[in-house]
Amino acid sequence: MGHVIAVAGKGGVGKTTLCGLLIQYLCESGRGPVLAVDADANSNLNEVLGVETEVTLGELREELERAGVDSRYQIPAGITKQAYLEMRLADAITEEDDYDLMVMGRTQGQGCYCFVNGLVQTQIQKLQSHYPFVVVDNEAGMEHISRGLLPTMETAILVSDCSRRGVQAAGRIAGLMAELNFKPKQTGLIINRAPDGKLDEGTMEEIRSQNLELLGVVPHDDMVYRFDCDGRPTVQLPKDSQVRNALAGIIDKLKL
Repeated sequence: MGHVIAVAGKGGVGKTTLCGLLIQYLCESGRGPVLAVDADANSNLNEVLGVETEVTLGELREELERAGVDSRYQIPAGITKQAYLEMRLADAITEEDDYDLMVMGRTQGQGCYCFVNGLVQTQIQKLQSHYPFVVVDNEAGMEHISRGLLPTMETAILVSDCSRRGVQAAGRIAGLMAELNFKPKQTGLIINRAPDGKLDEGTMEEIRSQNLELLGVVPHDDMVYRFDCDGRPTVQLPKDSQVRNALAGIIDKLKL
């Protein structure tokens, strides 16, 4: 079975950026193919990776929901909804040389995400054995963790910025995983966007208070911000990027 790496944290701490660079590192170090899963309704992992997606699982849900009601969504005659869904699920996998990407996406207008969440969970279970690694970029907060979206979780990477609120959010996610009896083989915290790659005593105090293992620190880098402003994929950062180098060192310590 593929080794599932779940990346989680509060919104705005840069977890999707680090998730994309993690996928890139695994592929470049010969540990692919990787199944990359963007399990965030507000999906943008594809932008970090620099790929276009044909259809999201949320859009497939819309096709099924509106079939027979909206002329834009028609299921071919003689095919059941379930059979059509199975056929279309293959289109929801964007295939690249060293990784495949599956995007949750969002539904349109009102509606529950339960069906889409179920699709993500079912697809991970079905595809997990085909990949050495499955990297899941979870939505901000605790929703997917509380719903038990992931069937297994060997490595849990919690991401925070230098703020106490970010570290506290990471601590709550770690606590929830323990309450739900998730037992990843390793769980740890990455602090992202640290000025000069250093943490002040207040941040360290909060990490200790939350009883979190600090995996490492990724420094703030204006180049990441400029890439985002220019619409350039983060994975195109130069190989000597301090962000890429710091993350590579952290991943090596994990001994994946």
